[in-house]
Amino acid sequence: MHEKAERSYLLLATGLALAWLLALVLFNLWFGWDARLGDILVRQEAADRSPPQDFILIDIDQNSLDDPEMLDLAGNWPWPRAIHGELLEFLARQQPRAVIFDLIFSEPDRFRLNSDQVLEQALRRYPAYLPLVVTDGEPSRLADLPPILQARPGPRAAPDAGLPLLAPKALAPEVWRTGLINFLADEDGIGRRYWLRYPHRGWTLPAMPARVAADLGLPLPDQDTLPLHFYGQPFPRVSYARVLLESLKQSPQGLPDFKDRIVIIGGGAPGLNDLRPTPFSASTPGPTILATALANLARQDYLRPVTPLASLSLGTLLILLLARATHRQVSPLRQAAWLLLATLASIGTAYLLLHSNYQWQPFSTLLTAWLFFALCALGAYLRERLQREYALQMFGRFLDPRVVQSVTDGDIMAAAQEGSSQEITVLFSDIRGFTTLSETRPPEEIVRLLNRYFDTQVEAVFQEGGTLDKFIGDAIMAFWGAPMATPTHAPQAVRAALEMQRRLESFKLELGPLGEHFDIGIGVHTGPAVVGFLGASRRLDYTAIGDTVNLASRIEGLTKGVARILVSEATRDACDALAPGQFHFIDRGEAKVKGRERPVRLFEPRST
Repeated sequence: MHEKAERSYLLLATGLALAWLLALVLFNLWFGWDARLGDILVRQEAADRSPPQDFILIDIDQNSLDDPEMLDLAGNWPWPRAIHGELLEFLARQQPRAVIFDLIFSEPDRFRLNSDQVLEQALRRYPAYLPLVVTDGEPSRLADLPPILQARPGPRAAPDAGLPLLAPKALAPEVWRTGLINFLADEDGIGRRYWLRYPHRGWTLPAMPARVAADLGLPLPDQDTLPLHFYGQPFPRVSYARVLLESLKQSPQGLPDFKDRIVIIGGGAPGLNDLRPTPFSASTPGPTILATALANLARQDYLRPVTPLASLSLGTLLILLLARATHRQVSPLRQAAWLLLATLASIGTAYLLLHSNYQWQPFSTLLTAWLFFALCALGAYLRERLQREYALQMFGRFLDPRVVQSVTDGDIMAAAQEGSSQEITVLFSDIRGFTTLSETRPPEEIVRLLNRYFDTQVEAVFQEGGTLDKFIGDAIMAFWGAPMATPTHAPQAVRAALEMQRRLESFKLELGPLGEHFDIGIGVHTGPAVVGFLGASRRLDYTAIGDTVNLASRIEGLTKGVARILVSEATRDACDALAPGQFHFIDRGEAKVKGRERPVRLFEPRST
């Protein structure tokens, strides 16, 4: 990928990711993702949390409904309200801290006229809390509600505001010490909060936890809802039938101590339709949810949501770090490892914060970071693919196609484009007798002959991993050691020269009589040279320049009348060091070379 295009792609992806992250945090777009994964942490953390022991649930369970003695005493559900009055009378003698009914007493009992009066009289003597429910139907004007309901107007309260309320109308308003018990579900239908104050057009109605907590002198947070911090261990509970039946005896036995405890009376049997979905269960009894809210207020261990700035800061940091790493071409695997560590650390932090009653849900932020990483990885893949194609295009003319596949590293391409000094071995090969041959044959035949010859010689260069620099008329220039640095470039060049010599003999046999005067000279030298793409922007060649190249060309010119292949002393020494015993070098003495003060010692290589 072109550097400018790559930078533009990265800037665009980073900008979009940061904008999405900001919208995500401000508008809670992936609430379900955060909430459901947060539930997993809540369940894990709450596994060992025990509720306060000064709370006790009197449970109208299935055993209470099916108990033969209860059936004889109260009949089928719904029971006469006198039963609840008798239970309240018994509990009051035990001196509980508060008694809360999680049962609706909205319609008078028309078949047992005195039953409601028994409960009402008990409530007058021993005040208990009764539920209030916002429901569907005809609204009641809030300004007309009895003061005991504590409907409070705010500065901008609408005088005509009304709510359809399910109140304990079977009883006199004087005993309506009520609080709302409406189930508060989040967007996904799961109950994770409880009402403290129900707002409506400038008015507020107290929910049951707030009403009880205020009467008991417990501190209340200034908010409408309470995020629940659930307890993994069950609340102390006792069956309704057991308490009632024991209460009728002269000496009740086996009952828990109700003194100074908060007692909640409600239905847990499936048939009573008071089961609600929570993070712990799809069928959590309503009294348990109410008890959790009250216990959270009593202990002050309800959940405090961490500021959204924490998630915004985390996401911004991760995105910027990923963008920087991508720009610096850090391996996607390494980036994924770093991001995985950051993800685990964030989730671990969120879990530990629950122990301090703080709730942090960074999951959608982490998902955004992973999606951004995927975009970066896609960009890296495209960059590598285009870089590979560019390398194939640029080097395909100079290297064996099998070698080109491995020349895709960005550093190699950058070095080739800028040019760099490298230790290489240069080979020059020139045809002898070509002039005589060209004078006796038509041009078309000469071209075909040269092409066949070059095919065989270039194959020898490529076979040893060489780089074909150029054709100079009937001469070939090649080198080893670039673009991929190889320490064995000298032995490779010598092997290629020997292979070119072998192929020449085969080619001469093909020519027949024409090959009698056809020969080549090969010169090889090892040393430093500047290697890279040189030329105009429209015409670039990958080539080597410098004294090493010039000397290799001069050595090739010295082969006439001496040997078909000559190498320099530097090449001989490099072969002896890197491939000892692979070649036998015949000393052909020293020769004066144009442009050099000192003579050059030359050697003829032969295979051992």
